[in-house]
Amino acid sequence: MTALDADAPDLQYAGRTPYVRYTNSDVLRDLVRPQTEEPLEVTFVIATQIMELHFTLLLHELHRAIDRLAADDLAEAQAALDRCVVTQNSLISSWELLSVMSPVQYNRFRESLGKASGFQSFSYRELEFVLGAKNEHMLHPHVGMPEVHERLQRSYDGPSVYDAAVALLHRRGLAIPRGVLNRDLREPWIEADPALVEAWREVYGRGDELTRLADTLTAVAERHSTWRFVHYTAVRRILGAKPGTGGSAGLAWLKRTVDAPVFVDLWEVRSVL
Repeated sequence: MTALDADAPDLQYAGRTPYVRYTNSDVLRDLVRPQTEEPLEVTFVIATQIMELHFTLLLHELHRAIDRLAADDLAEAQAALDRCVVTQNSLISSWELLSVMSPVQYNRFRESLGKASGFQSFSYRELEFVLGAKNEHMLHPHVGMPEVHERLQRSYDGPSVYDAAVALLHRRGLAIPRGVLNRDLREPWIEADPALVEAWREVYGRGDELTRLADTLTAVAERHSTWRFVHYTAVRRILGAKPGTGGSAGLAWLKRTVDAPVFVDLWEVRSVL
C-alpha cells in the first residue's frame, strides 16, 4: 500500500453511499424527467426545481423569524432574516439559467406543460402569504391536496412576518394603534398606514437593533419585488403577451404583482426621513 492509498477515503459501501443517503441526490436526479427532445426543457425543469427548493428554504427562515419575533428574541429573528436575504439573492440569480432559452426553444416543449403554471406552486403561494400578500382565492387550486391546503390555510390565517414585526414594535414602546394590533390577519397589507409610517420613522431615528430590523425587512421586500420583476421580464421575453399555461392572463397577471410591493409602510417612510 502506498502513502497515497493510506490517505484515501473509504471507497467500499454497501448500497447507497452515506452522501447519497443524506442528500437524497439519487432521488433529486430521478425527478428530472423531460417530456420532449428539446435540450432546454432539462434546463427549464431543473431551474424550476431549484426555485422550489429556494422557496422551501425561505419559508423555513421566515417561519423561524416570525416565531422568534413573537418570543421577543430579536437577535435570532434578525439572523433568520439575514439568511433570507442571502437566499433571495441566490433565488434571483437562478433566473440566469433560463436566460439562454429562446421563445422558439420554449415553444418546442410548452405543450408538455399542459395546464401547469408557476402560480400553482404551493410553496411560492405560502411565501406570499408569509410576506403578507394574502389572497383567499389562491387557496382554491390546492383544495385537492389536503395536507398542502391545510398548511397554506395556517399561513393564510396566521401572522405574516410584518405582523410579527409590528407587534414587536408595540411591545418595545412604539405607538401602534389598537386597530392595527387587532386587525384581521387574513387581510393583505395594501396601503401604508400613517401611524405605522410614523412608528418606523421613530425607529430610524434610534439607530439601534430595531433600525437594523427595519433595514433588513426592507431588503427582504426589495428582493421579493426584484424576484417578481425578473419573473415578469423573463415571461415577457420568452412568452410575450400570450395567455399563461394555467389559464391566467400571463403577462398582465404578473404585472399586477410587480406593482404591489410588500411592507408598504417601510417604503413610505423613506419619504419622511
